[in-house]
Amino acid sequence: MKPRTDDPTTVPAEPRGAAATRLGRVFLLIGQLGLGGTEKQVVLLADGLRARGVDARVLVMFEGGPREDELRARGVPVEHLGFRRRPAGPRMLAGNVAAFVRLVGYLRRTRPQALHAFLFHSYVTAAPAARLAGTPVLVAGRRSLANLVRARPLLRVVEAVATRMTDHLVANARLVAEDALRDGWVRRSKITVVRNGLPASAFDPVVPAALPASSPVVLCVGNLIAYKGHRHLLDAIARLRSRGAACTLVLVGDGPERPALEDQAARLGIDVRFLGVRTDVGPLLARADVVALASLEEGMSNAVMEAMAAGRPVVATDVGGTGELLDGRGLLVPPADPEALADGLERLLGDPGLAADLAARARAWSRVHLSADAMVEQHVRLYADLVGRARRP
Repeated sequence: MKPRTDDPTTVPAEPRGAAATRLGRVFLLIGQLGLGGTEKQVVLLADGLRARGVDARVLVMFEGGPREDELRARGVPVEHLGFRRRPAGPRMLAGNVAAFVRLVGYLRRTRPQALHAFLFHSYVTAAPAARLAGTPVLVAGRRSLANLVRARPLLRVVEAVATRMTDHLVANARLVAEDALRDGWVRRSKITVVRNGLPASAFDPVVPAALPASSPVVLCVGNLIAYKGHRHLLDAIARLRSRGAACTLVLVGDGPERPALEDQAARLGIDVRFLGVRTDVGPLLARADVVALASLEEGMSNAVMEAMAAGRPVVATDVGGTGELLDGRGLLVPPADPEALADGLERLLGDPGLAADLAARARAWSRVHLSADAMVEQHVRLYADLVGRARRP
């Protein structure tokens, strides 16, 4: 495996808490508050900022979701802006223009020192809004590769304009940062890599879930959408069955691919448990013999991070930031390669010593490098540095 540098951040070092004293108000903008990994990171960041005395608020473009309750329970204000996704037409356009005006007005009234917008819809909206409102610092959160944007010329133009209007980009993996540099719209000095963080509770021991299975359990956590590559994982499980190494595959998550995956599982004759959306992932991780991720693309996988913290051995495709996480601490295989995925699963299931060693290394490394506290501190230092520069004549 290729060696990788452990510390990718370029945030200026500063004693803990010193930067926070200079920050008064920071807003986080996101499309919605579902159970995705980015939404989880927004909750952790907002909570950490509030704990450090920063007036952090979360602005939601479209709809709320389960994470909204978490934010309110932690005392984080949530502001709904009322943007619309559908139905397309004049009414949606008028509604979104009104929501944009509402966003500009809200920023003018509340005067945040920094606005951090997460994911494409948010940061391309935030760029003109922040400039019209006179917000001193605008940060864009890049969480994935820009393959979809590059495939659509209009989106490329929109992103290019928004990126040039943005003060700084935060990527959650080195590969995401390098991807942002490919188009030449941003200088390397305007990008900082800050890995996702895990709450301390992610490392707490839990009682394994009561999930009856007569064969080893392989767990995969992720929305059932095409780029997560579940179809390749099911093919890998079928290959294991043909080798006499049958497994029970447990899928946590839901999405548009579920009917096709259910049909595929029935056709292959493999044991697949579709559990849907779950919030009790910890006990399921404790029950799993191996955790798998078959994604065709990723930013920085929260599912892999949580498996590492739980001390579970992981087999995953070497895409996005996953290689940074599992280098020497898990098995990496090429994407869209069921045979290689089956080989990796068979290797860990057949060698408990190797599985335990990799899991222990992953847990120890994640304790040091993936704490939510470190993630929040890096953001605080970055915000403070950018605000300080914005104040200079």
